Amino acid sequence: MVTIADYKGKVKPDWCPGCGNFAQLSAISMVLANMGIEPKDAVIASGIGCSSNLPEFINTYGFHGLHGRLIPVASAIKWANPKLTVIGYGGDGDGFFEGTQHFYHAAKRNIDITYIVSDNQVFGLTTGQASPTAEMGMKTKSTPNGNIEKPLNPLDFALAAGATFVARAFSGDAKHLQEMIKLGIQHKGFSFIDVFSPCVTYNKNNSYDYFRKRVYKLENNDKTDLLGAYKLAQELGDKIPIGVLYEKDEKTYEDYDPIIADTSLVEREPVKITEEFLEEFL
Repeated sequence: MVTIADYKGKVKPDWCPGCGNFAQLSAISMVLANMGIEPKDAVIASGIGCSSNLPEFINTYGFHGLHGRLIPVASAIKWANPKLTVIGYGGDGDGFFEGTQHFYHAAKRNIDITYIVSDNQVFGLTTGQASPTAEMGMKTKSTPNGNIEKPLNPLDFALAAGATFVARAFSGDAKHLQEMIKLGIQHKGFSFIDVFSPCVTYNKNNSYDYFRKRVYKLENNDKTDLLGAYKLAQELGDKIPIGVLYEKDEKTYEDYDPIIADTSLVEREPVKITEEFLEEFL
């Protein structure tokens, strides 16, 4: 029997006290344990940033990669061994600045991975510059007179790219967060979960109280209605929906690719390197 203790990492998290990343670390550990997934059968790939340190704090296989490059790593791992539960985890700066191209194409291809973004509207690791999701007018170290750029809407982006599972959660609601992560992992295809994760050190605007007053849970929305999902994604004012906005059953990249669908890389006989083999490439 798998327990949450099996997922306890050897390195203690070094996030700021109160950081929303703690809730996400706990939620991922809890969900994997409750689903009966052994630590050896799970992989978490990350990029660069405060949140991207998570693979070091959980007892699974992990890959701490380059800024904005976690999705290619997660994709390659899934293609090499489709039996693994593969999670991509990073921040809004990592995912929506350097990582947007990878995000788009992974969603379009419907690769069977779960991508969780800890969204706090700032670059926390580099001490609080405005990220792509920062609100207009927000004052940060990089925008002392107020941010003049329109914020990127992650849910719009995911829907337009073709993600087959699009959801939003809030670090201040642990039970609901766990539910979204579980549904994302269970979904066969590209699952995207944007998590409101207050940065208690560098973002005083989007606090826990800010979100608690605004978020409401989706219950009876038609999750197959793409247009309806777009409309819900636009609600970012006094009322902000959290939950599954959109879900669609569709074949994955792994289903279509004849090589991956036939036999995974880890199950194949290794190629014997011989002089005759090398001559083909000379």
